[in-house]
Amino acid sequence: MSLYRRLDRRLAAQSDTSGPVRGTLSTPRIGMIWLAANLVVTTLLTGTLFVPGVEYGTAITMIVAGTVAGAVVLTLIGNIGTRTGLPTMALARGAFGTRGGFLPMAANLVILMGWSWVQAMLAGVTVDALVSSLTGFSNPILFSVLCQTIVVLLAIFGHEGIAKVEPWLAVLMLAIIAWIFFIAFTSFAPGDYFAIPADPSIGQTPAIVLDVVVATAVSWTVLSADFNRLAATIRAGFLGAGLGYTLSTVIAMTLGATAIGYVILSGGEPLAFDPSVLVAAFGAPIAIVIFVSVMATNSMVVYGMTTSIVHAAAGRAKLRFLPTALVVGAISILGATWLALLDQFTNFLIVIGAFFVPVFAIMIVDYYLVKRASYTVDLMRRRGGRYWYLGGVNWIAVGAWAIGATASYLWVYVWPSPVGATIPAFVVTFTIYLLAMLPERARTRREASVHLADAVAQADTTGIQAMDEAVLGDAERAIEARRRAKAAADADGGADASAGTGRDA
Repeated sequence: MSLYRRLDRRLAAQSDTSGPVRGTLSTPRIGMIWLAANLVVTTLLTGTLFVPGVEYGTAITMIVAGTVAGAVVLTLIGNIGTRTGLPTMALARGAFGTRGGFLPMAANLVILMGWSWVQAMLAGVTVDALVSSLTGFSNPILFSVLCQTIVVLLAIFGHEGIAKVEPWLAVLMLAIIAWIFFIAFTSFAPGDYFAIPADPSIGQTPAIVLDVVVATAVSWTVLSADFNRLAATIRAGFLGAGLGYTLSTVIAMTLGATAIGYVILSGGEPLAFDPSVLVAAFGAPIAIVIFVSVMATNSMVVYGMTTSIVHAAAGRAKLRFLPTALVVGAISILGATWLALLDQFTNFLIVIGAFFVPVFAIMIVDYYLVKRASYTVDLMRRRGGRYWYLGGVNWIAVGAWAIGATASYLWVYVWPSPVGATIPAFVVTFTIYLLAMLPERARTRREASVHLADAVAQADTTGIQAMDEAVLGDAERAIEARRRAKAAADADGGADASAGTGRDA
């Protein structure tokens, strides 16, 4: 059997399909996944945007405060994934409707693809800067493509492969980061960094720094349920994601602020969001951190795009994880050649905020307050049921999203808000959706929260699927497909072991 067929079957056996996943990972494993994911070049370079726009101490304070605030949103969405077994964009159907969920899903694909391009480019530029300094050869597009190709190879091994690789990448990055901090604070005293004067001409304020840090958390929340559904318990999901994300963001952004401070104290030009400046200051160690961080993070991004597409097609088309991942990966590799996108990173963060701050405000209200912390197996139906609303769309959610996104845009470009746009847009959307859905909440009876993998398994064993094959979409067929794939994978493993024994003999 070909390598492709064997990998395809193993992914199906791992539940990298359109069905819910029963998590098995502990708190440390979830924590290490999130730790590795956000020790990433974009988070690091975001820290370079703050100094000397504000004082070093103020930047660190806002980094911590914004990260904690953002982690609350991230873990609340991630917890829905742990309790149901579904990824983030599949859960959006609960609030937006069976068909309305396609709107945030489409926006999610655009945002994640943009992330994959930006991070691959930054890795390529970093590797290019290091290679150029050593050999004189320079081709940033080539290195960007090579970096993203490695990412795709990691992503196609599915969630089990990522779970195995991420902790080792996290340990490697933390060791090198510790060395960089050691160099920075032994070359200059901590007091020297705190004494760097703020430059008001840059246009940064503490409120804007806080807003950018929260927006970074929102950008990661699109994948929170995708990976927290792998947690064995609610506690493991909350603690693992909360601690892993908070530590990684604070470490990475503080490293960026410290590194640019080191450049200033060394007499260099503090060019924000330019990895070549940091490579020139710290050499190969920081280049290795940037490269490894992109491998860790972009593999999760490509995986997240793939799961979004597979789950969106559930009940409509039989998309398999591996071929979908290869197509998504090919697009991400081609996009990594568009280096001009790096000049638009700040605008890119603003777009993320406008699109997804309202989405997550709506999802939190809908699950925890309107639906009383319980989504039923109706979430997997193609038509009808609890989440059909009006023609498959909850127009209240769509309207609240439109208002929140418009407000976010206006507070950035038309009437700039002194406190940024992310937090105000969240509050406005949260309030509008909650008030508009109060009648729905009154009609919703409290139901026991049941993991959807258990609900689907019960439906499979009790014959409920015979009522209407369309009721659960592809859920029952996904179970059978996973059983067959697992059996085939086990058979392949047994055959390989027998063959290996024969060869050894």
